[in-house]
Amino acid sequence: MFRTHSAPPRPALLMLALALLAGEPMLAQAQTARAKKAAPPAVAPAAPEPRQQSRCGEEDALPAAAGRDSTSFEISSADPRAQLQELVQRAQQRSQGLGAATLLAQAAREEWEEARAARLPQVNLGGTLTHSGTKSEGLKLQHGMRASASLNVSAPLYDSGRLVQLANWRSQLAEAARLGLSSTEQQLALQTVSLAMDRSRYQLQAQVYGQYVRKMACLVDALGIIVQADRGRASELVQAQKNQQQAELALVQTLSALRQVESRLRRFVGDELPPSASYSALLTQVPELSEMQRDAELSPELTQLDAQARAQASYAESVAAGYKPQVNLLMGGSATGGVVKSGEWAAGVSINIPIYNAGADHGIAAARKRAEAVRLQREDQLEARRYRMVDVHEAAASSFDRARRIVDVLRNSDRVRASTLQQWQQLGRRSLFDVMGAEADYYSLRVAQVNALFDGQQAVALLWSMGRGVLTPLR
Repeated sequence: MFRTHSAPPRPALLMLALALLAGEPMLAQAQTARAKKAAPPAVAPAAPEPRQQSRCGEEDALPAAAGRDSTSFEISSADPRAQLQELVQRAQQRSQGLGAATLLAQAAREEWEEARAARLPQVNLGGTLTHSGTKSEGLKLQHGMRASASLNVSAPLYDSGRLVQLANWRSQLAEAARLGLSSTEQQLALQTVSLAMDRSRYQLQAQVYGQYVRKMACLVDALGIIVQADRGRASELVQAQKNQQQAELALVQTLSALRQVESRLRRFVGDELPPSASYSALLTQVPELSEMQRDAELSPELTQLDAQARAQASYAESVAAGYKPQVNLLMGGSATGGVVKSGEWAAGVSINIPIYNAGADHGIAAARKRAEAVRLQREDQLEARRYRMVDVHEAAASSFDRARRIVDVLRNSDRVRASTLQQWQQLGRRSLFDVMGAEADYYSLRVAQVNALFDGQQAVALLWSMGRGVLTPLR
């Protein structure tokens, strides 16, 4: 009689699957050895793959099939504050919009210098060189070269303050342009910090989903062995494979979102992105709302509107002064040489006193109304910003509170999933659906905790950007 040997007995296969699911390679090896003793092997069994056993661990690298490995998510040991400041600096150096705002601020200052110089004397020198001739009846033709030169000097003596107000107008416009440059810098800093934090957010999400994928792969491997012994549990294997595919889909979507964020961040800071530092300890302190609302008046946007309102007020005063008496100093002289030589000079003052101008009142009223409109715009911006700060402050506090509460729930969820897995493995009191539900709940809570933390940090960054700027807390 000859006996043919097939796979190990079913009890040995079940114990091997449960050992693989529990992540206990030593127990799996012991059960395999027992199976070998129970029946003489016809063929030497293949050595278990170390990678298959490691799929049950949650600290391993992402699977190679995901397209990225753990080195892609290596956390840099650099100081997170220094890294964010460096990224902001690189973004400011590369920004063409910031360069344009710088040139506009410089141009506005040059116009202010031009307006200041209008009160100084102006000197003009002119000259002509012609060939001319004169023919009179009974006289001989006279012709020849003729040269003339003139020198004129003028200076305002009294203008009712028109030039001073025009200079003030240009001065406030230059200040508004400078504050506009500062506002552009702050907006660029906020965008860079937000993108850097989003990058870190999706990296952490990818790590969590990668662990979820490996956990589901471990269940699939274990159930694959169990189904070999009990074909009636094939539906459980299909359900586990479906959950594994869903976890892989979530991982792929997260990696795609990460690539999009990195692409937008490269537009600001350049193609070479440093490894992301750990930002979990940054911007976690929600500032006092009253302090932030006071700081709203110090924001570049609000101070820029202040400067524009003052500029329009000065322009309105200059328009009004233009309809008042003007006194100017005039001096000049000219000399002519050639066929006829002559010279003349003059010195004195010119006085202009407006008597009646039908449009004067309308022009003055229009300028003053524009100044008042800018002032009202500033007040409206301030009020809107303060109410916006209330919303953002509440969102930041709620996000951090949610993150803390999720941590407490996570502890219980971890205990539930461990107990559920143990009861399914050893006692048979839970179904596979209970196990997969506990795992899905645990990993979804981990992703929610990551999102809550980064939502709070970005809300704090936005809150500071509406005041003194997001770089203030980073410094």
